[in-house]
Amino acid sequence: MSQPRVLVVIPTYNERASLPQTLADLRSRGPEVHVLVVDDASPDGTGQWADEQARVDPRLAVLHRTVKEGLGPAYLAGFHWGLERGYDVIVEMDADGSHRAQDLPRLLHVLDHDVDLVIGSRWVDGGAVQNWPVHRRWLSRSANWYANTALGLGVRDATAGFRAYPARTLRELDLAGVASQGYCFQIDLTWRVHRNQGRIVEVPITFVERARGRSKMDRKIVFEALWRVSAWGLLTRAQRLRRWSQALWRRS
Repeated sequence: MSQPRVLVVIPTYNERASLPQTLADLRSRGPEVHVLVVDDASPDGTGQWADEQARVDPRLAVLHRTVKEGLGPAYLAGFHWGLERGYDVIVEMDADGSHRAQDLPRLLHVLDHDVDLVIGSRWVDGGAVQNWPVHRRWLSRSANWYANTALGLGVRDATAGFRAYPARTLRELDLAGVASQGYCFQIDLTWRVHRNQGRIVEVPITFVERARGRSKMDRKIVFEALWRVSAWGLLTRAQRLRRWSQALWRRS
């Protein structure tokens, strides 16, 4: 059996300081994977640097976007790019070094077992976070607790950004209906796989806080996640109540 064609999608905005090391780590740990850098017109020259590397690396491509629209639209553009070119597996990975290339084989190995989404999880047994302050740990754990309470996802790290999708999973999702822009995008996609009764598996990873550049997390991103998850939770409960009422009416 031939090896699946794997595409790692890396969104970038002002990641010129971090991207070189991230790509070097990927090449040393997974030289066979292909990489797509999706750059949102970074003013620091990230896209131009990636272009220079792509000229000498046939496994690297760069997708340039004209405006900064957020994480979700960047990943969706990368998904469509990869699906159009026939990749079998599409991986999400941050540019800032927080996701270790050495953990990638573990995610890909699990996909051999009829799994619809593999999440590299910080919060399962064996997972870890390095160099995070207490308030970041609290925010991440609280966000995951709320998402699971509202949506019943059954996963420990729905906000995780290091994950792998078989192409068939992405083709089955309504990607055109995804409007999430920030880190809420990760919850959104997890919820969509869950609603499709897909099999989601979490594997432990070590998340390392970025050593270069600046985090993109801000209050706007947190607020988007809060209101979207709340809305989805209400929708889920309304649908359950409707099904319960219809079943009760049929019995009467």
